[in-house]
Amino acid sequence: MSDATTEKTPAAQKTQGAAPGNALAKRAGGLITEEGTTTIADIVVQKIAGLAAKEINGVHALGGGTARVLGAIRDRIPGASASVGQGVSVEVGEKQAAVDLEIVVEYGVPISDLAKSIRRNVITGIEQITGLEVVEVNINVNDIHLPGEDDGEAESSRVQ
Repeated sequence: MSDATTEKTPAAQKTQGAAPGNALAKRAGGLITEEGTTTIADIVVQKIAGLAAKEINGVHALGGGTARVLGAIRDRIPGASASVGQGVSVEVGEKQAAVDLEIVVEYGVPISDLAKSIRRNVITGIEQITGLEVVEVNINVNDIHLPGEDDGEAESSRVQ
């Protein structure tokens, strides 16, 4: 009989241990409940993060040099649409997400203030829409957009 009591104790501990986990899941937006599990794809979080970052004044573009060149080519193809997730990579778990952003900053914008605003907006957007906890938002500033840079590109196009 002592063996039966010993077997029930771990099961009881698992049940008791599950209660705080369910409470945590409910606080995290109810992604894991007794009724079922909600899984959110990486691309969903990637798009939310990309849109949230682009909403901030001072962000000229997302992505590194190669991604921006491919995006410019894609923009010239009729019917093609720009990728909202360009310059955004994410890791999504059951309850948490981490985001890496590559951005181009407008000249004259204080980068530290811009980074704070981007982080706040990305975290708020992801947490409100998905219920995931955002554990980090890493920002890589890989270029500065100078005024008048785009004007020369439009004039140099041979085909219209």
